[in-house]
Parts: sequence; C-alpha cells; structure tokens
Amino acid sequence: MKPKQPLFWIFTLLGGLILLFIIGPLIGMFASTSPAELFEASTDKEVQLSIWLTLFTSMGGTLVFSLAAIPFAYLLARKKFAFKWLVSGIIDLPIVIPHTAAGIALLGVISRGTFAGRMASSIGIDFVGHPAGIALAMAFVSIPFLINAARDGFHNIPEKLEKAALNLGASPTRVFFTISLPLAWRNILSGLILMFARGMSEFGAVVIIAYYPMTAPVLIYERFGSYGLNYAQPVAVLFITVSLLFFIFLRSFSKNADHADN
Repeated sequence: MKPKQPLFWIFTLLGGLILLFIIGPLIGMFASTSPAELFEASTDKEVQLSIWLTLFTSMGGTLVFSLAAIPFAYLLARKKFAFKWLVSGIIDLPIVIPHTAAGIALLGVISRGTFAGRMASSIGIDFVGHPAGIALAMAFVSIPFLINAARDGFHNIPEKLEKAALNLGASPTRVFFTISLPLAWRNILSGLILMFARGMSEFGAVVIIAYYPMTAPVLIYERFGSYGLNYAQPVAVLFITVSLLFFIFLRSFSKNADHADN
C-alpha cells in the first residue's frame, strides 16, 4: 500500500480543525446544559409557541415562494436575455447585505403606510408584528438558496431531451412538468430544505419586522439580554435539537426518495 503523502496529513489536520471549530461550541453548549434545564425549557409554553411559530412561518414562506422561485430558476437556466448577469447578482443580494438592513428595506415595503401594507390591511392582515410578516422576512433572506439550487438542477438537464419532446408535439408546459421538473427534483428538494433551514435561523430581518410574536431566535436573544446566558442556553439547545431533527428527517427523506428512484 502506497504511504500517505505529507500533504494528505496536512489537509486532514486542517479539516479536523475546521470540524472542531464547527462542533466544538455546540458540544460545549450541550454539555453545560443539564437534563433538568432542558426539560424545563421544553415544558415552557412560551418556548413551545416560539419554536412552532418558527417552523410554521419558515415552512409557509418556503412553500409559497417556491411557486414563483422554481419557474424563475428554470427561466434563468434556459433563457438568454439582456442583463442576465445583473439579475443573477440581484438574486444573491439578500445573502450579501446585513440582515438587519434587509429587514429595514423590507419594512419600507410592507409597513402600514405603503401600498402593500394598505392592501394587506384591507383583508385584515398587518404584516408588521404578524406571522405573515415573519414569513416574508424569512423568505427574503433565504430564497437565493432555492433559486440557485433549482437553477443548477435545470441547467444540468440536457436540452436535447426537452427539444425532442417539443418536436414530438408536447407543449412547453407539459415538457416542464413531465421532463424538466422530475429530472431536476433532487436539486429543487435540496434548495427547499436549505431555504427552510435558513429561514428558521433568521434573526436580523425578523426582529425588525416582528419582535412579537417571538420566533425562537428572537426569544433566545430576548432571554439572553434580560436574564443572561444560563437562562437563554437551554432554549438554544432545545431549538438546535429540534432544528437538527427536522433537518435530518428532511435529508433522510430526500435520500430515501433518491434510492427509490434508482
């Protein structure tokens, strides 16, 4: 067996340091939280409501905006048009700008005095301080993950398959739903999972739009600021645990569906 080169061990060491950097703080936080503290946090009604609100709004925002984001990603993957590079840059803006600034920008569009705010008020919805506003804030900062993943999925599909179906008489709509979408679904599902997960973790934009009702990240911040680390840490551990369980479930669902296709 050929001996490992020194470069291999250097890269392995560097990789281990990165992994330690990621999991070290989490292990320390879990280790310093007692089962009694975790149980108390899990039975706290305010904590339960904040976690459910976080899951519900993130999932809702992901599903609603996916109806437009997925077709838009197909357009970006298949069509050439002027200033396409600019459009691609705009899509990534929510990732680049500070999220508190993103919240302020969004507030300027959906507050009570704006056109969107007045339209929402006419049907009994006030985005500011409402779960709908929270879902908008989460979707705003996380939608690039879905668009980019779906665009890559559509881009990897050979165009000759779609052109062959069109030449045989299939409509563009039928081609999209029976060929393009099924072949790109793995990337789309990965993008949906990433968008959902990123939305759950959002704090900066959400706290600008709606401090109340409090999502889990906002509640953790509020308890840390009011009572200190010992009071906020069990809530953080509980929320991280729930988030990891959801993420593992969604990833395992994706893998099982992938194996079923194969």
